Amino acid sequence: YTRRHASAPASALAMAAVAGPRLLPWLLLLHPLLVVAAAAASGVTYDHRSLVISGRRRLLISASIHYPRSVPAMWPKLVAEAKDGGADCIETYVFWNGHETAPGKYYFEDRFDLVQFARVVKDAGLYLMLRIGPFVAAEWNFGGVPAWLHYIPGTVFRTNNEPFKSHMKSFTTKIVDMMKKERFFASQGGHIILAQIENEYGYYQQAYGAGGKAYAMWAGSMALAQNTGVPWIMCQQYDVPDHVINTCNSFYCDQFKPNLPTQPKIWTENWPGWFQTFGESNPHRPPEDVAFSVARFFGKGGSVQNYYVYHGGTNFDRTAGGPFITTSYDYDAPIDEYGLKRFPKWAHLKELHKSIKLCEHSLLFGNSTLLSLGPQQEADVYTDHSGGCVAFLANIDSEKDKVVTFRNRQYDLPAWSVSILPDCKNVVFNTAKVRSQTLMVDMVPETLQASKPDQWSIFTERIGIWDKNDFVRNEFVDHINTTKDSTDYLWHTTSFDVDRNYPASGNHPILNIGSKGHAVHAFLNNMLIGSAYGNGSESSFSVQMPINLKAGKNEIALLSMTVGLKSAGPYYEWVGAGLTSVNISGMQNGTMDLSSNNWAYKIGLEGEHYRLFKPDQGNNQRWRPQSEPPKHQPLTWYKVNVDVPQGDDPVGLDMQSMGKGLVWLNGNAIGRYWPRTSPTDDRCTPSCDYRGKFSPNKCRAGCGKPTQRWYHVPRSWFHPSGNTLVVFEEQGGDPTKITFSRRVATSVCSFVSENYPSIDLESWDKSISDENPLAAKVQLSCPKGKNISSIKFASFGDPSGTCRSYQQGSCHHPDSLSVVEKACLNINSCTVSLSDEGFGEDPCPGVTKTLAIEADCS
Repeated sequence: YTRRHASAPASALAMAAVAGPRLLPWLLLLHPLLVVAAAAASGVTYDHRSLVISGRRRLLISASIHYPRSVPAMWPKLVAEAKDGGADCIETYVFWNGHETAPGKYYFEDRFDLVQFARVVKDAGLYLMLRIGPFVAAEWNFGGVPAWLHYIPGTVFRTNNEPFKSHMKSFTTKIVDMMKKERFFASQGGHIILAQIENEYGYYQQAYGAGGKAYAMWAGSMALAQNTGVPWIMCQQYDVPDHVINTCNSFYCDQFKPNLPTQPKIWTENWPGWFQTFGESNPHRPPEDVAFSVARFFGKGGSVQNYYVYHGGTNFDRTAGGPFITTSYDYDAPIDEYGLKRFPKWAHLKELHKSIKLCEHSLLFGNSTLLSLGPQQEADVYTDHSGGCVAFLANIDSEKDKVVTFRNRQYDLPAWSVSILPDCKNVVFNTAKVRSQTLMVDMVPETLQASKPDQWSIFTERIGIWDKNDFVRNEFVDHINTTKDSTDYLWHTTSFDVDRNYPASGNHPILNIGSKGHAVHAFLNNMLIGSAYGNGSESSFSVQMPINLKAGKNEIALLSMTVGLKSAGPYYEWVGAGLTSVNISGMQNGTMDLSSNNWAYKIGLEGEHYRLFKPDQGNNQRWRPQSEPPKHQPLTWYKVNVDVPQGDDPVGLDMQSMGKGLVWLNGNAIGRYWPRTSPTDDRCTPSCDYRGKFSPNKCRAGCGKPTQRWYHVPRSWFHPSGNTLVVFEEQGGDPTKITFSRRVATSVCSFVSENYPSIDLESWDKSISDENPLAAKVQLSCPKGKNISSIKFASFGDPSGTCRSYQQGSCHHPDSLSVVEKACLNINSCTVSLSDEGFGEDPCPGVTKTLAIEADCS
């Protein structure tokens, strides 16, 4: 029920709901149009303040979980953990190229069973925000658009282009009709409250000129014509059609304003971390800063906030885009790639959500006032007619803590923080004061248990043209236009003669290769002589390899590779890949240019052609059993039968001993593996300061280590026995050192000070004056089935540092360890109050005391 049809009745309905049920019949008599609105009372409308769901204004916390980035067996737990974390709503993109595999041929099974995912969300009692796109970006291969569409004559993506619009409309209609059939839209009594068309087009619209504007208007109008009965949004779209809501995507959206004053302020993407790129260090966004951004948004009138992503998951198979995006899409999200809650981020945000919900009525119905409390300190205050009052006190100074006075009381505001006061008096939450424990998670290795003796089988790829060539050209072709993304791999081979008198003394020939990207392995006379790659910021590369030629005929075979197709950008579908030049310098007669030689081409690998990764190919005669597999051999397929790792902890495959390639379990594509090491000086810092604006270059870790060492293998992919692991290794590695690792929480830490809010958010009643607040307390909890087995560190005083590296300060209570051990040892969870009588006499009066604890779980 779009705003176009029902804005006046909806706002009247909302007023009626506030005024009370006795007023509603009279309003219905007075305004016949309200009968229409009443019929849509189960639907969704909006006003300037918020979405109006079933006639009621709502503040909504939403959590992104992308269904194909996990597996159906994980969906219920992921959704339940989001709900437990305070989410009202789940958001997902719809992944066009995962669903429409060829024109008019659709796939909605397994990880791509959108209806089943939507049903899981509904069964959990949560709303669903469906971002159909169908261009989605999302660091997903080709931005989610099917590669086949690029090869339909005359097609240009994302502009006023008839072939593109026709296919986009057809797919959008397909998805909408599927949802209607299940009665999933809120207008049908279902749970889908918002739908999105397109994605962040405002960034690129100008590049498409007049066609861009026309396309944006067409997309909005096409969406509205679907008659879903729920509002449509377009994110980062600065000139949306009427009746479509423009929304914000950023690390901070407190200053964002929708295009029209009649529309609510919606944040579709708050990035709680960032994606990873092969060969780079890994970014982390501190929970204090994520909480700060959310509190600022709601304090400044925001109404819907969605974490992109709340669970990132895994880019299984070849779905990672970029190029060079890792198979892991962990994103430093509140729920990690493996489905475990990330502490303290998950818990700190849960407390934030509870605090915001305590303020919901005044935020939605109150009048707001902005008060200055200092040069970079302010209060957003909301007062409503029922006497309610809430305040968000902010210190946006990124360096200095401040004490501010608000309503004749003093409040301690750390730098870059917001305090939430649901009664304009008591602080229930401060974004910089993390009360939650930190849970340290380790990858604990298990041996790769082989099910049978003589367990290894191998198949070695032929170097170069492994069957009849696909074609011959005396030039280089574009890699992507040739493979059409049916594979990462494209072989190029040529030969040339070297004079019988070669080599002359002092000659050191160099093979020079230029490429648009993304990677190449070079073979000379059937020997791997080197590899080269682009990177996340520059796909193209050039490389110089010293070579030894032989007199007579020499053969060069170059295996060009893509590492995910580009995900976004103006005209991104035209960005190519592949070799651009090959020559040999340092020859007797100067440089030998091979670029216009006769090059024979072969698309893909022989093992791909025979589908050696499929379970039904286990007995394929091409597999050769070997008790000891070859090591450091390029272009080798390995097959081994493995047992299920014990327990029920999530499982990762440790590929540190390998080079680069693809891996499958029981025919399920785990994805690309590549333990590519980041530079030792890649922006890493010894500690992370949450204060000040975040960017992906801040708070990075893992310099000098592989960007991704472990690869998530969902538990549901294992059989009770008879599991087959297939690895294709491009460069050469040691497969005997591949291991499964269990993802296990091994220790917990906490760091809480006396001045942290101590109000229990579950039971707090704002009608009760809190003149004598409780003392702050530390709460520790091991995962289910584990107990606190030892206390590694405990200090009550002024300790410093971070988990696993705490240090005593100049003030330390000598009984700290015994107090904590008495309260916590050998039980699953414990609470230690900072006013515990065991701490007795104050060890250092005048110093704000902190209790820091590190404990082992086993």
